[in-house]
Amino acid sequence: MGEPVLLGLDVGTSGVKALLVSPSGEVEDAATTPLALSTPRPGWAEQDPESWWNAAISSMRALQAKRPTATVAAIGISGQMHSSVLLDRSGQVIRPALLWCDGRTTAECAEITERAGGEERLRDWVCNPALEGFTLPKILWLRNREPEAYSRLATVLLAKDFIRFRLTRTIATEPSDASGTLMFDPAHVRWSHELLSAVGVPLTLLPDVGGSADVLGRITPEAAALTGLPAGTPVVGGGADNACGAAGVGAITPGDAVASWGTSGTVLAPTAQPLVDPAMRAHTFCHVAPNLWYLMGVVLSAGGAFSWYREQFARDLAASSDASRLLDEEASGVAPGADGVTFLPYLQGERTPHRDASARGAFLGLSLAHTRAHLTRAVLEGVCFALRDSLSILQELGMAPRHLLLTGGGARSAFLRRLQSEVYGLPVTTVNREEGPAYGAALLAAVGAGVFPDIAAAARATLARAPLEYPDPRAQVSYREPYERFRASYAAARPAARGMDRPASPARADAREATIVQRA
Repeated sequence: MGEPVLLGLDVGTSGVKALLVSPSGEVEDAATTPLALSTPRPGWAEQDPESWWNAAISSMRALQAKRPTATVAAIGISGQMHSSVLLDRSGQVIRPALLWCDGRTTAECAEITERAGGEERLRDWVCNPALEGFTLPKILWLRNREPEAYSRLATVLLAKDFIRFRLTRTIATEPSDASGTLMFDPAHVRWSHELLSAVGVPLTLLPDVGGSADVLGRITPEAAALTGLPAGTPVVGGGADNACGAAGVGAITPGDAVASWGTSGTVLAPTAQPLVDPAMRAHTFCHVAPNLWYLMGVVLSAGGAFSWYREQFARDLAASSDASRLLDEEASGVAPGADGVTFLPYLQGERTPHRDASARGAFLGLSLAHTRAHLTRAVLEGVCFALRDSLSILQELGMAPRHLLLTGGGARSAFLRRLQSEVYGLPVTTVNREEGPAYGAALLAAVGAGVFPDIAAAARATLARAPLEYPDPRAQVSYREPYERFRASYAAARPAARGMDRPASPARADAREATIVQRA
């Protein structure tokens, strides 16, 4: 038998990734099983939790086939945030999960805000506003729209916690993922009894909360037979995908900041205190390390917007494994600003800064002179501009990163790294690992197995940063007008949203007079 390894498992929206990592931090092998997304209506997004479980089994089995002699010391799990798994008393799934990018709960968000007594009360109780993507509005939607299903509801879990349940039969979560439910008080690291009481949701629906690196269950004999892993293998708490992704690139120290492109996109900055944006445009969540929080802005369609564009507008490249690279090359031949073309990436609504689930995507400024290369450049710039909105909010709130760590799809090409550096106006860097949340989950497993004393030590021992890549000052200046054009174009995303439940609450865009609210 070989040296014991750690297994990181990431339950994403587009696939379930399994990763074997050595105690020294080397990636031994990886396997990914793709997932399909169901959109039964515009703005809706669902997946069957059983498909996550089957994909997890498939990915873990694939690793077993590649590394039959590997001994797994511990397992860490990461997963998409907010997505609601609804179980009955026997632990069976009641209905498909409503995902983080599902926007059907606008009325329930208004109901939560009203029952709580206003957004200021929500800021005090859960540090965040009622947004359609969060978990609590989904529970109320089930109660309001599918009462028969709600009558059978016994347990609400998040994506990664459902996989832990199937592996260990343990019903548990940890603070980083619980923070995104709108039922958890990140400042006091506990379920918010105040808000649960206000909306009439019983605490008994929710799992116990343990630490992200604590062992919260062990592989059962039944799960061992399905996965090929030994019964009794410990499974640690793990973390939300964004928190694990940040840990996986070493962004676990105040002063760091990371920009990530997955299906969604984020800009995340750790803090030593639970700081809250007074306008609640940015989120305040617990990190995977104890006594650490982070502020984060979220773009609902980042890599997801580019994937949609590639599938719809570059079908001639579909057979090529280099489709993304070829599109990058096309876009790199177009000048900054895409010759007047602007893309709004609001394909599933938007979180930061607009808080508008009914917003929709758009191309603006098209003419007969424009080519696919212009559209490609506009899509990539649009995602960067949307993330710059989030970065600007963090900067307004006193977060002043000297550079940005890049991870995910936006870190994998020199063109995209340069584009982000020039749009953000900051140097950028990457780390020597590109596996994202699965790698952070594996590091948490290493801590749980006793390989490292804490996640900070794990990051120091396994991660190295590349030299900083600095923006070209002239190119940086050239993005000022296209970015202002992007910001001014948000109204164009609104008419397409008519017919939805109702307009979302407008963002409180002016934060110039805001000061940071610090929760004791």
